[in-house]
Amino acid sequence: NIDFDLKLAAYLNDPGKPRYDLEYLAMETLGWRISENRRKQLGQEVTLVNKLRTDYEAKLLSKKLMYLYREVELPLAQVLARMESRGIMVSIEGLKEFEKFIQSRISGIVSEIFELAGTEFNLNSPSQLAYILFEKIGLKPRKRTKTGYSTDQDTLIKLAQEHPLPAKILEYRELYKLLSTYIQPLASKIRNGRIYPTFDQTGTATGRLSCRDPNLQNIPIRTEIGRQMRSVFVAPDGFVLMSADYSQIELRILAHISGDINLREAFMTGRDIHAETAMKIFGDENERRRAKVVNYGISYGMSPYGLAKELGITKDEAQRIIDGYFRNFPEVKQWINETLYEARKTGVVRTLLGRIRYVPEVNNPNRMVRETAERIAINTPIQGSAADLIKMAMVKIDRKFREKNLKSGLLLQIHDELLFEVAEEEEDEVWHIVKHEMENALPLSVPIEVEIGIGKTWLEAHS
Repeated sequence: NIDFDLKLAAYLNDPGKPRYDLEYLAMETLGWRISENRRKQLGQEVTLVNKLRTDYEAKLLSKKLMYLYREVELPLAQVLARMESRGIMVSIEGLKEFEKFIQSRISGIVSEIFELAGTEFNLNSPSQLAYILFEKIGLKPRKRTKTGYSTDQDTLIKLAQEHPLPAKILEYRELYKLLSTYIQPLASKIRNGRIYPTFDQTGTATGRLSCRDPNLQNIPIRTEIGRQMRSVFVAPDGFVLMSADYSQIELRILAHISGDINLREAFMTGRDIHAETAMKIFGDENERRRAKVVNYGISYGMSPYGLAKELGITKDEAQRIIDGYFRNFPEVKQWINETLYEARKTGVVRTLLGRIRYVPEVNNPNRMVRETAERIAINTPIQGSAADLIKMAMVKIDRKFREKNLKSGLLLQIHDELLFEVAEEEEDEVWHIVKHEMENALPLSVPIEVEIGIGKTWLEAHS
């Protein structure tokens, strides 16, 4: 029976603030400093919430945010509470085995690195690595930092074309991060065979959920070894895991909000949008990988410089590709221009459900600051609408599960994916509920597609 949540109201009113706790809001809004005396604190907090409620409800109404607040964010808080309470099962044995496997791989790669370098050194020391690469081996440095020559990922990728050592360093770093950031911390978070992450509704300016303690949204998915990490998340006896993933949802939202005829037609006819773009821009559908970078780059407001860096081409070539994209998808270019015009005029951009984000820096005289704000202004309506969509789906699915008194439940939200723990006897019913609610949560002018997988582990369900 929670009727008002001050933190959520303050977040929707301005999602770019550093904090939304009562102490911060009291000082910012009323100039009040909360007493350090606990008894006085309690009285002040009650007074503050009542005093600020009227103010924030008026702001939500004036900014047309009340629907988003009442129908999405407030009920979602209850969904997240149930997810946090349920937790996700982890195979302790599987985690130990995976840790041993990674430790063994790291040990082997370290030996190879020392052999290639001709000496032992601290692999986690950028200065020692720089000495090995640029002085001992004699590779040409790519860029300088305040403390010396850079050994960041971009630099090592380029250097890997000249010598095998940088590639091994990259492999080592991936495995070391997997071990230190995910595997070892996870073990300390297991209680009763489960991990109970915390979901934060107010952690991002775009409206996306964030996850912490531990962050299960950032488990690597792009590499095979990273994907294997998902095998340690398992279903208990009598249950399976079900992964439901939106297919190219941000590009579908771009097709909807821009109204671009060619983009919409590709989705309406079920054609491969990346192959379609490859054919239109490069005249060859086998250029699908490069076309995918372009498709998503456009939706993130990527500059010619950014695209050139991503594809390993010159800035002029990247500009020609972007120009070619806009010739084939002219309404996308028109929508971008209109969005930037509105952002410059009002300092605000909105999602399909009216979620706002302030972008005052679009008028900044500093070019780098301005261009960053322009990228935010272009991407927020797309990424923010995707966040609205999946949040609405979560609320509707949870409601259906409770109406039908199902044993199945939602476990995780990972960007465009939802992960469920499903009772085996409810599998068919849950599959239909999830697919229907996800594909109809927010009707678009193009079809929404959801890919569903089932397995005893998260890896099996997501494969």
